[in-house]
Amino acid sequence: MDPKPPSATIESAHRNHLSTLPFADTADFADADRGFIAALDPCVITAADGRVVWDNDAYAFLGGEAPPSVHPSLWRQSALTAKQGLYEVVEGIYQVRGLDLSNITFVEGDTGVIVIDPLISTETAAAALALYRQHRGERPVTAVIYTHSHVDHFGGVLGVTSQADVDAGRVPVIAPVGFIDHAVAENVYAGTAMARRATYMYGTMLGVGPAGQVGCGLGQRTSTGEVAVIVPTLDIAATGETHTVDGVEIEFQMAPGTEAPAEMHFYFPGFRALCMAENATHNLHNLLTLRGALVRDPHGWAGYLTEAIDTFSDRADVVFASHHWPTWGRERIANFLSLQRDLYAYLHDQTLHRLNQGHTGIEIAEDFALPPALERAWHAHGYYGSVSHNVKAVYQRYMGWFDGNPARLWQHPPRALGPRYVAAIGGLDRLVELAREAFGIGDFRWAATLLDHAMFTDEQHAGARKLYADTLEQLGYGAENATWRNFYLSGATELRDGNFGTPTQVTSPSMLSQLTPEQMFDVLAISVNGPRAWDLDIATDVTFLHTGDNYRLTLRNGVLVYRKVAADPSSAQATVRLANTLRLLAFAAGDTDSPGIEIVGDSGALPSLLAMLDRPDPAFDIVTP
Repeated sequence: MDPKPPSATIESAHRNHLSTLPFADTADFADADRGFIAALDPCVITAADGRVVWDNDAYAFLGGEAPPSVHPSLWRQSALTAKQGLYEVVEGIYQVRGLDLSNITFVEGDTGVIVIDPLISTETAAAALALYRQHRGERPVTAVIYTHSHVDHFGGVLGVTSQADVDAGRVPVIAPVGFIDHAVAENVYAGTAMARRATYMYGTMLGVGPAGQVGCGLGQRTSTGEVAVIVPTLDIAATGETHTVDGVEIEFQMAPGTEAPAEMHFYFPGFRALCMAENATHNLHNLLTLRGALVRDPHGWAGYLTEAIDTFSDRADVVFASHHWPTWGRERIANFLSLQRDLYAYLHDQTLHRLNQGHTGIEIAEDFALPPALERAWHAHGYYGSVSHNVKAVYQRYMGWFDGNPARLWQHPPRALGPRYVAAIGGLDRLVELAREAFGIGDFRWAATLLDHAMFTDEQHAGARKLYADTLEQLGYGAENATWRNFYLSGATELRDGNFGTPTQVTSPSMLSQLTPEQMFDVLAISVNGPRAWDLDIATDVTFLHTGDNYRLTLRNGVLVYRKVAADPSSAQATVRLANTLRLLAFAAGDTDSPGIEIVGDSGALPSLLAMLDRPDPAFDIVTP
C-alpha cells in the first residue's frame, strides 16, 4: 500500500529541529569528502547468479533539504553515510566506504596490503578490493585484521583472500582473543530471532526513499551476499602487544565487552594513525541493539576510550573507525574521543544515579538529558543507538527486567492483556475512536499503545489495523534514530501487506563449519521441545572419527545434556559415528543414511531423539499475535 503523508504534528516538529540543531556546523561533510579518489560507478554489486546484493545508487535521492517525512538530523546523517568510494586517510592508508554497512580499510605494507574488516559479503569485499587496486595498483593481500566479532567486519573475507592462502601461511588473519567463539555463537544460538528482528532494525524489506528506508545511522543497510569466516591465525590477547606485519608496525589495545564481546583498537606508529574499531563512531552506538544481544558495558566502554586517549591521542594525526569517516588533527582527535567517552560514561553514571533514587528504567529514559556539549556534537546523536533505549539497557544490565513494583511482577502477556483492556475501555470500536482522537492531536505514542491492545484482541479488525499502520508510520517519520524509524515503518508495512519474514540469514555453511562440537550440542539443546520430551530417557554416544572424541548425550526431563567421555556401548542405547563435525549438522537435520554417518544400537533411540527437535521460526509475528 502507498505510504501516507506526514502529519502537521510531524512537520511542525521538524521545523523546530531545523531551527534548534546546529546545522551551520558542516565539518562532517568536509571530513567525509576529504581524500576522495574515486567512486564505484555504478555502485550496484551483484552475486554470481545476477542477484543484487548491494545498491548504493538507490540512495541518490539524499541531498538538499530534508523532506517532511524524515527527521532533518537523520536526513543529514544519511546523506553523509551514503557517500561512497575510495578515500585516502593518510598516504598509505585507504578506505572504501559506502559499499556495505561498514568500511573496509587498506594499509599498504612492504610487499602488499593489509585488509582491515572485509565487510559482510564476499561480493562487496571483492568489489572494494578491485576499486582499491584500480587506483593503487595490484598489491597482493598480505594480512587480514578483524577488529571485532560482528559479521559486518569479517563476513566478506573470501572476497579478499582464500582459505588456501591462509592455510599456506601467506596471509595471517589477526583478531582479538575469543573472536571466533563470539562470532559464531552470536549468529547461531539466538540467530533466528536476531535475524528476524534485524529485518525490522535495518529496514531490509522497506522501499528506499523519503517515505521509507533512508539508512540505519551506522551506514545505509546490510549487504545480502555470501557470508563466510576464516579462523584467525593470530590472537591478540594483551594491551601493548605489538606485531610487525608486512613491514608495518602495529600496537594493539584490548577492548573486550564494549561494542562487541571481542574487540580491539590499534595504532600504526609509521602512519601516526589510530583505528578505534567500532567504539568511537559518528553517532551514539547501542548498549543493547534492537535486534537483540547481550547488554554491553558502558562503564568499561568509557574506560577503554580513556585508555586510548591517554595511550595514543598525543601520537595520532588521524583517527578512523570501522564505520563513518575519519577525524584529523590531534586537538580534534582528543576532543572527539573525549566526547565519545563522556557520552557512554554519562549514560552509565547518571542512569545508576537515578535508579538508586528509586526511578525505573522507563522513568529515567523519559526525561534523560545529555549535557549541552554532547547535545551540540553531531557524533553524539542517537542515529543508531538512542538515549532512550540505552538508558533502559543500563537499567537492565544492573537491575534486570523487573522494576520492583509488585503489580508488574506477574503481568498478563499481550494476548491476555489486550482483550481485558479492550473490554475495560468499552470495546474495539470505542478503543479505535480513542486512538483516532489521539492520532488527531499528534499523540502517536498513546494511539500506538491503544492499537497494540486492539491487535492482540482482534488482528483482523480493519479500522484498528489501518489506523495502527498509519500511527507507526508517523512515529517513523518523526524519529531521529534510524533503527527506530525502520522498526516503525517495518511494523506499518507488515500491518498493511502481511508478514515479510526474514529474507537473509548469516548462518552460512562457512559459519556453521566453525562450530565446535560443544556449540553444536548447545544448538541441539536449544532445539528440544521440552514438554514433548518430558517422558523420554535416552542416552546416546556421538563419536567423531577424525578426532576420536566421544560425547555422551542424555535426554531426560526435556533437557539435553552432553559430556565429553569415553564411549561405552554397554550403557548407550545407540552410538553415532561421524566422519567430522559437519556431519552432526546433517544428522540433526534428520539425515541418518548419508556417507560419513554410521549408527549402531537401538534403531528407535535416535529417531525418538531427533523427533524432539523443532526448527526455529524465521517468520514469527511481531506486531500481531
